[in-house]
Parts: sequence; C-alpha cells; structure tokens
Amino acid sequence: MKRLSRLFLVFALCLASSAYAQSAIPVYGYTVVRSYPHDTRAYTEGFFYRNGYFYEGTGNVGESSVRKVDIKTGKVLQQAELPPPDYGEGIVAWKNRLIELTWQSHHGFIYDLNTFKRIGQFDYPGEGWALTANDQQLYMTDGTPTIRVLDPRTLKQTGKIDVTAEGKPVANLNELEWVKGQIYANVWLTHVIVRIDPASGKVVGVINLTGLGPKPGETVDPDNDVLNGIAYDARHDRLFVTGKRWPLIYEITLTPPAAGH
Repeated sequence: MKRLSRLFLVFALCLASSAYAQSAIPVYGYTVVRSYPHDTRAYTEGFFYRNGYFYEGTGNVGESSVRKVDIKTGKVLQQAELPPPDYGEGIVAWKNRLIELTWQSHHGFIYDLNTFKRIGQFDYPGEGWALTANDQQLYMTDGTPTIRVLDPRTLKQTGKIDVTAEGKPVANLNELEWVKGQIYANVWLTHVIVRIDPASGKVVGVINLTGLGPKPGETVDPDNDVLNGIAYDARHDRLFVTGKRWPLIYEITLTPPAAGH
C-alpha cells in the first residue's frame, strides 16, 4: 500500500513547504467556514460533491468501497463494496455513471450512479490514483507528474498534461477536483493543494493547509492518515477538503497570498 515512514513524511512536508514558500507561485491560506462529520474508518481516496451529497471512494484491500454520504450527519446512504484483491482509488461522476479506479490492478469499474450497480469494467496501464472531470473530458493521476486526459465515453487516454512548478515536475499528484477552470490536486504526503492550469500544466497557485485536520497521534495511522480529498459545489461556490480517516470534512474559503507572492 502507499505507506511511508514518519521520517520520510516529515521530510516531505518540510521540503514541500520550503519549496513553495521560496518560489514566485502564489501561496494561499484558508479559513474554515464550517465542518461536517466524516467516517474515521474511511481511508479516503476519491471524493466529490453532487446534488447535495458527498460521494467517496475508500481504499485498502478488503476495505474499499464507493459511497453516497449525507453531508450533515456523515451517514452512508448507499455503498458498493470492492472485494479483494482490488484496492479502490479515485472516483468521478460522468452523467449517470460513477467511475472508480483501482491502485495497481490496471483496471477500473463503472457503476450506475443511482443504484451503485456495477455495469462495466475498463483497463489502463500503470497505477490509478484519482479522477476528476469538466464538461468535456476526464482527468486521471497515477502518482507521476503527468495527468492523463481520458475520453469519458471510451475511458481511453486521449492526451496528457505534464505538471510543473517553476519548470520542475511535480510528482505524487493525488486526489483531484475541477474548480473554476483549474485542476486542484492534493500532493500526497504534504499539506498542500496545487492549482494547475490545464492548458500549460503549470502550477499557478498553492493552497497551504497546515494546521487543518487531526493532530499527530489522533488517528490510527498518523503516517498515512493524511490530507486527501477535494470536493467542489459549483452552484454555491463551496470548497470542501478532508483526509484519510479524518473525523471531519472542512468547508473552507481561501485567504489571499502573503506579501511577496
């Protein structure tokens, strides 16, 4: 599974923070508007908002599922289990379908969005990490600095976006969300979200979420129970974030970059 040591985690966090702080890329802060309950058993891999509900894809072999969740109570309203040996990863909605990736099985699954009945399967090379969509195509991460562009009907790759920050590749792009013409991406094992221009692949902003979420030791596996999960309610302009096994989902607004950015 995607797990690293505490020493490497601390190193990754420090490296990411210092690199973006010293760059010319704008770094945004955040304000918490409100919080919502989140299942602390949910190892969040995919996350999105649709028509008043959260949809979540969870990981770990034997614990993977896709879920429809009541926002106010955190209650799981619908759920489809993903049996071993598959490890569930990112999810996205496309019209009346829910599409799910798996980590290292080289295939994904298609569900009816209303019933959660599995209605199809598709294949892809390499790993599957996360998905998002605009009104024309899907975007997929695989742990590399490259975002794959997929045809939403065939689920075949039609293009790619090489993501860079000041000319340097940005690896470990994880959970994704399409927000106002940009791709927001969690950088795995850090407390930052990068804002990506899909036309150029350049990181045009960074959201520093330091201090958000549970403190070290308050989850069952602090090394891996990290920030991962971005959802956007376009109709009401609401941005939500969470993490693996976090007890809360946070609705946040962004604060302007500090002077010099």
